[in-house]
Amino acid sequence: MDIPLTLAPPNTRPEIDWTALQNFAALRGQLRISLTPRCNIACWFCHNEGDVPPPLTRTNRSQQPRERALCAEHYLIMITALMEAGLKRVYFTGGEPLTSPLARPVLEQLPPPPPDASYTLITNGTRVRTHRSWLARTPLDKVKVSLHYFSDETLKAIAGTRIGITTILDGIDTAREIFDRVELNCLLMRENAHEIRPILEFALNRRMPVQFIELVGTDFNTGRAASAVPADDTIAYLRTLTSDEHTEVAGVGQGRRVFRVDGVEIEVIHRNLGRHHVGQCGACSLRPQCVEGLWALRVDHDGGLQPCLLREDLRMDLKPYLDDPDQLAAAVARHVTAFTEGTL
Repeated sequence: MDIPLTLAPPNTRPEIDWTALQNFAALRGQLRISLTPRCNIACWFCHNEGDVPPPLTRTNRSQQPRERALCAEHYLIMITALMEAGLKRVYFTGGEPLTSPLARPVLEQLPPPPPDASYTLITNGTRVRTHRSWLARTPLDKVKVSLHYFSDETLKAIAGTRIGITTILDGIDTAREIFDRVELNCLLMRENAHEIRPILEFALNRRMPVQFIELVGTDFNTGRAASAVPADDTIAYLRTLTSDEHTEVAGVGQGRRVFRVDGVEIEVIHRNLGRHHVGQCGACSLRPQCVEGLWALRVDHDGGLQPCLLREDLRMDLKPYLDDPDQLAAAVARHVTAFTEGTL
Protein backbone atom coordinates (compact mmCIF):
# COMPACT_ATOMS: atom_id res chain seq x y z
CA MET A 1 0.00 0.00 0.00
CA ASP A 2 1.35 3.43 -0.95
CA ILE A 3 1.41 6.01 1.85
CA PRO A 4 -0.09 9.37 0.81
CA LEU A 5 2.50 12.13 0.61
CA THR A 6 0.08 14.97 1.19
CA LEU A 7 -2.66 15.62 3.70
CA ALA A 8 -6.25 16.18 2.66
CA PRO A 9 -8.42 18.89 4.26
CA PRO A 10 -9.82 18.05 7.72
CA ASN A 11 -12.38 15.28 7.57
CA THR A 12 -15.90 16.67 7.49
CA ARG A 13 -18.07 13.61 6.88
CA PRO A 14 -21.51 14.80 8.08
CA GLU A 15 -22.53 11.56 9.80
CA ILE A 16 -19.64 11.86 12.26
CA ASP A 17 -19.51 14.47 15.01
CA TRP A 18 -16.01 15.89 14.73
CA THR A 19 -16.61 18.76 17.16
CA ALA A 20 -14.82 17.39 20.22
CA LEU A 21 -11.78 16.21 18.25
CA GLN A 22 -11.46 19.46 16.34
CA ASN A 23 -11.96 21.53 19.50
CA PHE A 24 -9.18 19.50 21.11
CA ALA A 25 -6.95 20.32 18.14
CA ALA A 26 -7.89 24.00 18.27
CA LEU A 27 -6.89 24.08 21.95
CA ARG A 28 -3.42 22.86 20.95
CA GLY A 29 -3.95 19.28 22.02
CA GLN A 30 -1.14 16.90 21.12
CA LEU A 31 -1.05 13.62 19.24
CA ARG A 32 1.83 11.76 20.87
CA ILE A 33 3.15 8.81 18.86
CA SER A 34 5.29 6.39 20.85
CA LEU A 35 7.61 4.56 18.44
CA THR A 36 8.92 2.26 21.18
CA PRO A 37 8.66 1.80 24.94
CA ARG A 38 12.36 0.89 25.06
CA CYS A 39 15.05 3.34 26.10
CA ASN A 40 18.83 3.27 26.48
CA ILE A 41 18.57 5.09 29.82
CA ALA A 42 16.13 4.66 32.70
CA CYS A 43 14.99 7.91 34.30
CA TRP A 44 13.25 7.02 37.55
CA PHE A 45 10.25 9.29 36.90
CA CYS A 46 9.48 7.91 33.40
CA HIS A 47 5.79 7.31 32.65
CA ASN A 48 6.59 5.86 29.19
CA GLU A 49 3.36 7.23 27.71
CA GLY A 50 1.39 4.80 29.88
CA ASP A 51 3.43 1.65 29.21
CA VAL A 52 5.76 -0.14 31.65
CA PRO A 53 8.77 2.19 32.02
CA PRO A 54 12.43 1.12 31.67
CA PRO A 55 13.33 1.54 35.38
CA LEU A 56 10.66 -0.98 36.39
CA THR A 57 11.70 -3.43 33.67
CA ARG A 58 15.30 -3.26 34.86
CA THR A 59 14.40 -4.13 38.45
CA ASN A 60 11.67 -6.64 37.67
CA ARG A 61 12.08 -8.60 34.43
CA SER A 62 8.55 -9.96 34.75
CA GLN A 63 7.26 -6.43 34.12
CA GLN A 64 7.52 -5.85 30.38
CA PRO A 65 5.97 -3.32 27.98
CA ARG A 66 3.36 -4.39 25.48
CA GLU A 67 4.51 -6.28 22.41
CA ARG A 68 4.80 -4.23 19.24
CA ALA A 69 1.95 -4.77 16.79
CA LEU A 70 2.52 -1.84 14.43
CA CYS A 71 4.85 -1.50 11.46
CA ALA A 72 6.00 1.75 9.86
CA GLU A 73 3.14 1.66 7.37
CA HIS A 74 0.59 1.39 10.20
CA TYR A 75 2.06 4.44 11.93
CA LEU A 76 1.92 6.45 8.73
CA ILE A 77 -1.70 5.43 8.10
CA MET A 78 -2.71 6.53 11.61
CA ILE A 79 -0.78 9.80 11.52
CA THR A 80 -2.15 10.73 8.11
CA ALA A 81 -5.74 9.83 9.04
CA LEU A 82 -5.68 11.75 12.32
CA MET A 83 -4.05 14.82 10.83
CA GLU A 84 -6.62 14.81 8.05
CA ALA A 85 -9.24 14.70 10.82
CA GLY A 86 -7.84 17.95 12.19
CA LEU A 87 -5.06 17.13 14.66
CA LYS A 88 -2.17 19.51 14.11
CA ARG A 89 0.57 18.93 16.68
CA VAL A 90 2.28 15.55 16.34
CA TYR A 91 5.01 14.54 18.80
CA PHE A 92 7.19 11.46 18.39
CA THR A 93 8.18 9.91 21.70
CA GLY A 94 9.25 6.64 23.31
CA GLY A 95 10.95 5.36 25.34
CA GLU A 96 13.73 6.84 23.28
CA PRO A 97 12.30 7.06 19.75
CA LEU A 98 15.73 6.93 18.09
CA THR A 99 16.31 3.44 19.51
CA SER A 100 13.40 2.15 17.43
CA PRO A 101 14.07 0.51 14.03
CA LEU A 102 10.85 2.19 12.90
CA ALA A 103 12.07 5.73 13.57
CA ARG A 104 13.74 6.20 10.21
CA PRO A 105 11.04 4.70 7.94
CA VAL A 106 8.32 6.61 9.80
CA LEU A 107 10.01 9.99 10.09
CA GLU A 108 11.43 9.99 6.57
CA GLN A 109 8.02 9.26 5.00
CA LEU A 110 5.88 11.73 6.91
CA PRO A 111 3.63 13.80 4.67
CA PRO A 112 4.62 17.47 4.58
CA PRO A 113 2.62 19.18 7.34
CA PRO A 114 0.16 21.94 6.43
CA PRO A 115 1.21 25.47 7.40
CA ASP A 116 -0.56 25.31 10.75
CA ALA A 117 0.65 21.82 11.70
CA SER A 118 3.97 20.55 13.05
CA TYR A 119 6.08 17.49 13.78
CA THR A 120 8.24 17.39 16.91
CA LEU A 121 10.76 14.74 17.97
CA ILE A 122 11.23 14.31 21.73
CA THR A 123 14.57 12.66 22.51
CA ASN A 124 17.12 12.23 25.28
CA GLY A 125 19.78 13.38 22.82
CA THR A 126 22.06 10.34 23.07
CA ARG A 127 21.38 9.05 19.55
CA VAL A 128 21.10 12.27 17.56
CA ARG A 129 24.66 12.27 16.21
CA THR A 130 24.38 8.59 15.21
CA HIS A 131 21.29 9.33 13.10
CA ARG A 132 22.08 12.84 11.92
CA SER A 133 22.40 11.98 8.21
CA TRP A 134 18.84 10.75 7.78
CA LEU A 135 17.30 13.04 10.42
CA ALA A 136 18.33 15.95 8.21
CA ARG A 137 16.05 14.59 5.47
CA THR A 138 12.89 14.44 7.60
CA PRO A 139 10.13 17.07 7.67
CA LEU A 140 10.49 17.51 11.45
CA ASP A 141 9.81 21.10 12.51
CA LYS A 142 11.36 20.85 15.94
CA VAL A 143 13.48 18.67 18.20
CA LYS A 144 12.89 18.77 21.94
CA VAL A 145 15.69 17.35 24.08
CA SER A 146 15.09 16.26 27.66
CA LEU A 147 17.88 17.72 29.78
CA HIS A 148 17.18 16.88 33.42
CA TYR A 149 20.87 16.80 34.43
CA PHE A 150 24.06 18.71 33.84
CA SER A 151 26.77 16.40 35.18
CA ASP A 152 27.69 12.74 34.99
CA GLU A 153 26.80 12.31 38.66
CA THR A 154 23.30 13.72 38.34
CA LEU A 155 22.72 11.88 35.07
CA LYS A 156 23.58 8.59 36.76
CA ALA A 157 21.45 9.38 39.82
CA ILE A 158 18.39 10.19 37.71
CA ALA A 159 18.78 7.94 34.67
CA GLY A 160 20.79 5.01 36.00
CA THR A 161 23.25 5.14 33.11
CA ARG A 162 26.99 5.29 32.53
CA ILE A 163 26.48 7.43 29.45
CA GLY A 164 28.24 10.74 30.05
CA ILE A 165 26.59 14.15 29.97
CA THR A 166 28.91 15.15 27.10
CA THR A 167 27.06 12.69 24.85
CA ILE A 168 23.76 14.44 25.54
CA LEU A 169 25.21 17.94 25.18
CA ASP A 170 26.80 16.89 21.89
CA GLY A 171 23.43 15.55 20.77
CA ILE A 172 21.89 18.95 21.49
CA ASP A 173 24.56 20.76 19.48
CA THR A 174 24.17 18.25 16.64
CA ALA A 175 20.41 18.81 16.58
CA ARG A 176 21.06 22.56 16.36
CA GLU A 177 23.21 21.97 13.28
CA ILE A 178 20.34 20.12 11.59
CA PHE A 179 17.17 21.88 12.70
CA ASP A 180 16.17 25.51 12.97
CA ARG A 181 14.28 24.96 16.22
CA VAL A 182 15.69 22.95 19.12
CA GLU A 183 14.20 23.23 22.59
CA LEU A 184 14.97 21.79 26.02
CA ASN A 185 12.70 20.46 28.71
CA CYS A 186 13.68 19.85 32.31
CA LEU A 187 11.71 18.26 35.13
CA LEU A 188 12.12 19.90 38.53
CA MET A 189 13.19 17.50 41.28
CA ARG A 190 15.44 17.33 44.31
CA GLU A 191 18.08 15.38 42.40
CA ASN A 192 18.71 18.21 39.93
CA ALA A 193 17.79 21.27 41.99
CA HIS A 194 21.45 22.33 42.16
CA GLU A 195 21.74 22.25 38.35
CA ILE A 196 18.65 24.20 37.30
CA ARG A 197 20.55 27.47 36.93
CA PRO A 198 23.40 25.93 34.90
CA ILE A 199 20.82 24.31 32.61
CA LEU A 200 19.10 27.66 32.20
CA GLU A 201 22.42 29.38 31.49
CA PHE A 202 23.27 26.69 28.92
CA ALA A 203 19.96 27.33 27.15
CA LEU A 204 20.30 31.12 27.24
CA ASN A 205 23.85 31.01 25.91
CA ARG A 206 22.63 29.02 22.91
CA ARG A 207 19.38 31.00 22.63
CA MET A 208 17.30 27.85 22.99
CA PRO A 209 13.82 27.91 24.50
CA VAL A 210 13.56 25.78 27.64
CA GLN A 211 10.61 24.43 29.57
CA PHE A 212 10.81 23.70 33.30
CA ILE A 213 8.12 21.26 34.39
CA GLU A 214 6.76 20.30 37.78
CA LEU A 215 6.76 16.52 38.19
CA VAL A 216 3.47 14.77 37.50
CA GLY A 217 2.76 11.77 39.68
CA THR A 218 1.86 8.41 38.12
CA ASP A 219 1.53 4.87 39.42
CA PHE A 220 5.12 4.24 38.34
CA ASN A 221 6.82 6.98 40.36
CA THR A 222 4.78 7.12 43.57
CA GLY A 223 7.67 5.61 45.56
CA ARG A 224 9.73 8.75 44.97
CA ALA A 225 7.00 11.36 45.14
CA ALA A 226 9.03 13.26 47.74
CA SER A 227 11.55 14.12 45.01
CA ALA A 228 9.08 16.46 43.35
CA VAL A 229 9.75 20.14 44.04
CA PRO A 230 7.55 23.13 43.21
CA ALA A 231 8.53 25.67 40.60
CA ASP A 232 8.51 28.58 43.05
CA ASP A 233 12.31 28.96 43.31
CA THR A 234 12.72 28.78 39.54
CA ILE A 235 10.03 31.39 39.02
CA ALA A 236 11.58 33.67 41.64
CA TYR A 237 14.98 33.42 39.97
CA LEU A 238 13.56 34.11 36.50
CA ARG A 239 11.95 37.25 37.89
CA THR A 240 15.40 38.53 38.80
CA LEU A 241 16.42 38.16 35.14
CA THR A 242 13.41 39.71 33.43
CA SER A 243 10.15 41.55 33.95
CA ASP A 244 8.72 40.12 30.73
CA GLU A 245 6.30 37.56 32.14
CA HIS A 246 2.81 36.42 31.34
CA THR A 247 0.60 33.44 32.09
CA GLU A 248 -1.20 31.15 29.68
CA VAL A 249 -4.14 29.13 30.92
CA ALA A 250 -6.08 28.74 27.67
CA GLY A 251 -5.96 25.47 25.83
CA VAL A 252 -5.27 21.98 27.13
CA GLY A 253 -2.83 20.75 29.74
CA GLN A 254 -1.50 22.63 32.74
CA GLY A 255 -1.23 26.39 32.78
CA ARG A 256 2.20 27.92 32.26
CA ARG A 257 4.19 30.99 33.09
CA VAL A 258 6.10 32.34 30.13
CA PHE A 259 9.19 34.51 30.55
CA ARG A 260 11.35 36.15 27.90
CA VAL A 261 14.99 36.61 28.85
CA ASP A 262 16.93 38.55 26.21
CA GLY A 263 14.40 37.35 23.66
CA VAL A 264 14.60 33.68 24.66
CA GLU A 265 11.33 32.09 25.79
CA ILE A 266 11.39 30.22 29.11
CA GLU A 267 8.27 28.33 30.14
CA VAL A 268 7.41 27.05 33.59
CA ILE A 269 4.64 24.45 33.68
CA HIS A 270 2.91 25.28 36.93
CA ARG A 271 0.16 23.14 38.40
CA ASN A 272 -1.34 26.09 40.29
CA LEU A 273 -2.52 27.62 37.02
CA GLY A 274 -5.27 25.13 36.26
CA ARG A 275 -5.83 22.30 33.82
CA HIS A 276 -8.25 21.13 31.13
CA HIS A 277 -10.70 18.69 32.66
CA VAL A 278 -13.69 17.50 30.67
CA GLY A 279 -16.79 15.37 31.23
CA GLN A 280 -15.05 12.05 31.87
CA CYS A 281 -12.99 13.73 34.59
CA GLY A 282 -16.06 14.82 36.56
CA ALA A 283 -16.74 11.57 38.42
CA CYS A 284 -13.22 10.14 38.08
CA SER A 285 -11.87 8.83 41.39
CA LEU A 286 -8.34 9.76 40.29
CA ARG A 287 -9.14 13.42 39.68
CA PRO A 288 -7.67 14.62 43.00
CA GLN A 289 -4.23 13.43 41.88
CA CYS A 290 -4.62 14.57 38.28
CA VAL A 291 -2.87 17.83 37.48
CA GLU A 292 -3.07 17.62 33.69
CA GLY A 293 -6.52 16.72 32.47
CA LEU A 294 -7.01 16.03 28.75
CA TRP A 295 -4.07 17.42 26.80
CA ALA A 296 -2.74 14.56 24.66
CA LEU A 297 -3.93 11.54 22.72
CA ARG A 298 -1.20 8.92 23.09
CA VAL A 299 -0.74 6.18 20.51
CA ASP A 300 1.52 3.29 21.57
CA HIS A 301 3.32 0.70 19.46
CA ASP A 302 0.62 -1.89 20.15
CA GLY A 303 -1.93 0.35 18.44
CA GLY A 304 -3.64 1.62 21.58
CA LEU A 305 -4.81 5.19 22.08
CA GLN A 306 -5.13 6.72 25.54
CA PRO A 307 -6.64 10.11 26.38
CA CYS A 308 -5.42 9.86 29.99
CA LEU A 309 -2.21 8.52 31.53
CA LEU A 310 -3.93 7.57 34.77
CA ARG A 311 -6.78 5.56 33.22
CA GLU A 312 -5.65 2.57 31.17
CA ASP A 313 -9.26 1.34 31.22
CA LEU A 314 -10.05 4.17 28.78
CA ARG A 315 -7.49 2.92 26.26
CA MET A 316 -8.84 2.32 22.76
CA ASP A 317 -7.55 -0.33 20.34
CA LEU A 318 -6.96 1.15 16.89
CA LYS A 319 -5.76 -2.07 15.21
CA PRO A 320 -9.22 -3.10 13.89
CA TYR A 321 -9.34 0.15 11.89
CA LEU A 322 -5.93 0.05 10.20
CA ASP A 323 -7.40 -1.14 6.89
CA ASP A 324 -9.79 1.82 6.74
CA PRO A 325 -8.25 5.20 7.63
CA ASP A 326 -11.63 6.96 7.43
CA GLN A 327 -13.11 4.58 9.97
CA LEU A 328 -10.02 4.97 12.16
CA ALA A 329 -10.43 8.74 12.28
CA ALA A 330 -14.14 8.41 12.92
CA ALA A 331 -13.58 5.94 15.76
CA VAL A 332 -11.09 8.31 17.42
CA ALA A 333 -13.54 11.19 17.00
CA ARG A 334 -16.25 9.13 18.73
CA HIS A 335 -13.84 8.18 21.52
CA VAL A 336 -12.83 11.79 22.17
CA THR A 337 -16.48 12.88 22.07
CA ALA A 338 -17.40 10.23 24.63
CA PHE A 339 -14.47 11.25 26.85
CA THR A 340 -15.47 14.90 26.58
CA GLU A 341 -19.08 14.10 27.42
CA GLY A 342 -18.19 11.65 30.19
CA THR A 343 -19.84 8.60 28.61
CA LEU A 344 -16.88 6.25 28.10
